[in-house]
Amino acid sequence: MFVDRVTITCEAGDGGDGCMSFRREAHVPRGGPDGGDGGHGGDVIVKAERNLGSLANIAGHRHWRGGRGEHGKGSLRTGKCGDKVVVLVPPGTLVRDAVRGHLLKDLANDGDEVVVARGGQGGRGNKRFATATHQAPREFEYGGKGEHREVSLELKLIADVGLVGKPNAGKSTLLSRMSNATPEIADYPFTTKYPNLGLVRLGFEHQFVVADIPGLIEGAHAGIGLGHEFLKHVQRTKVLVHLVEPSPMDQSDPIVNYRQIREEMRLYDESLMDRPEIVCVSKCELPDAEAAAELLIEEFGFPVMLISAATGKGLPELTQRLLETLAEEEQRADEGAALSAEAKVSQDEPAD
Repeated sequence: MFVDRVTITCEAGDGGDGCMSFRREAHVPRGGPDGGDGGHGGDVIVKAERNLGSLANIAGHRHWRGGRGEHGKGSLRTGKCGDKVVVLVPPGTLVRDAVRGHLLKDLANDGDEVVVARGGQGGRGNKRFATATHQAPREFEYGGKGEHREVSLELKLIADVGLVGKPNAGKSTLLSRMSNATPEIADYPFTTKYPNLGLVRLGFEHQFVVADIPGLIEGAHAGIGLGHEFLKHVQRTKVLVHLVEPSPMDQSDPIVNYRQIREEMRLYDESLMDRPEIVCVSKCELPDAEAAAELLIEEFGFPVMLISAATGKGLPELTQRLLETLAEEEQRADEGAALSAEAKVSQDEPAD
C-alpha cells in the first residue's frame, strides 16, 4: 500500500517533579536539603529513513506520545528522563504544523530529523533553592508540560528521473524493463494508481532512481484525476522522460497530448519547465511511431528518441543519455554551490 499523506497527533512527555527532601543520617547533625531534580519528558521526533518508500508504516498509528520524566528523589537522585519517540518516514517527507500550516522541516536526506513536540523540563528539587541565608528551603518545582502538536506529513518522492506522459503511454512497462521494479501493468488506462520507484544499475559505478508517475490528464493541475497527488512527485526529480504514445487508444493526437502534459506541469509549477526533458516516442514497434517522432521534431525542433519497452529497442541509448544528463545536472549543481560559497565569502570579507 502506498500512502503519501498522513496526519498524526504528537504529545511529548511531561517533566518529572522536583523533590523536597532533607538528609537524616547518623553523625550528620546539619543534613540540609537533598531533593533531586525531576527528569525531562521524552521528545517526539520525526526522522527520515532511507529503507522506507511510503508513509504506510504509520498510516494506522495516529497518536505518538513521549515518555513522562520520573520525579526526583532524596539523596540528590535525579529522576529518569522519559523515553523519546521516533517516527520514521521516507526521505522527501515534508513535516508541517497541521493547525497553522507552516513548514517545520523538509526531511530531504536520510537521517534528517526534527523535534515536533519537545518534552517538558524536569522540576528542580529543594537543594537548588538552598542559599547561605536560606539553608532549609521547602521550595521545589513541578515538572513542565510536554508540547502537544498536530503534524501533517506529506511525501514527495525523491528520484533522479521521472517518467511522465498520458495514461497507457508505457511508463510502467519501461520502468519494469529498466529496473527490478514490478509495477502493475495492463492494457487499459490508469493502471498505475500511485508512483513506483525503481533502481537502475549499470555495473558497480553508476546507478539512478526512476519514478513512474501515474498518467496525467487535462486539468491535472486543478486536481482532476488526482492530479495534485501525482504532480507533486514530479517536483523532486532532476530529469523528466516524457513518453508520447504514437497511436493512443482514444484516437487523440500525440502532438496535442504532449502539449497538454507540458501545460499541466507549467500550471502546477512553473519551475518544471526548466527541468531537463528527454522526449521519447514509446511503443516504436507500432507502424505510426516514426511518423509521430517526425511530427514532434518538426513541431518543436528538439531531438526525439524512439524506444520500445516490449522489444528493448532504444533502451540502452536512453539509459546512456540519462547518465550523461544526470552528470551534467550534478556538475551544474556543484558549480552553483561553489559560486554561492564564493559570494558568501566575499560578503563576509570586511571592506577596505
